[in-house]
Amino acid sequence: MTQFIEDMPNSVFPQFLTTERPDVAVSKLTAGRIIVMIDNSPTALSAPASFFEFFSSPDDYYQRWALGTALRLLRYLALVITITFTAMYVSVTTFHYEMIPEALLRTLAESRNRVPFPPVYEALLMEIMIELLREAGARLPSKIGQTIGIVGGIVIGQAAVQAGLTSNVLIIAVASSAIASFVIPSYMMSASIRLIRFGVIILAGIWGNMGLVIGMALIVIHLSGLTSLGTSYITPVAPMKTKDWKDVFIRAPFSMLRSRPSQTRTNNLIRQKSRE
Repeated sequence: MTQFIEDMPNSVFPQFLTTERPDVAVSKLTAGRIIVMIDNSPTALSAPASFFEFFSSPDDYYQRWALGTALRLLRYLALVITITFTAMYVSVTTFHYEMIPEALLRTLAESRNRVPFPPVYEALLMEIMIELLREAGARLPSKIGQTIGIVGGIVIGQAAVQAGLTSNVLIIAVASSAIASFVIPSYMMSASIRLIRFGVIILAGIWGNMGLVIGMALIVIHLSGLTSLGTSYITPVAPMKTKDWKDVFIRAPFSMLRSRPSQTRTNNLIRQKSRE
């Protein structure tokens, strides 16, 4: 249903927040959001959605504010890792060996000595294998799925290194990126980030660090132009509303969260029409 009313249906980013938790739906209502509920459906929709809402977990509000803030910052760090870590490996090993410390360079050269593929093909191959394992684990029963994910990753990774199809360092980079993607609370946002990662890897394989920077810039440009029900997708960063940052990048104490976030563009339009 959401795909029929999204402002930009061709975007890979989710523009509606979905939840099955009553406490999340109530918190969105108190924050001035619209909640859509459908008969016989356990899922509620919240709109307009912000990019930063997908990195907020309900558990942040059930523990001390300092711990909630640390976990939220950890999720943003995981976002950077899952997008750039494998792409950085491709960029450095293809164009920028001077960025690698001398002690690590020797180890990396030895691990890549038997690999016949360029780093970009090597990285894409391993990323695709990780996605295949992820999908296989999701479709199988829970106990078998967990076994397939753990055993399959270890066996395939070790076999790929011994066969000379990939290097040890790339296995670490791909595994770190995959683990970081699981830190993002929203599955829809995590899937979107994983898809974007392939594009960033290809750009890094073509232009090195410049391609990595171009990829990050394209993501920021796209997010800046994205809207959810007429509201900026990256509010309160653009438009800049620093007073609302107390529940975006950090989870401030409840004494500082007594007021709603600043009114969105959609609410302002509704006010203007009601006055007319």
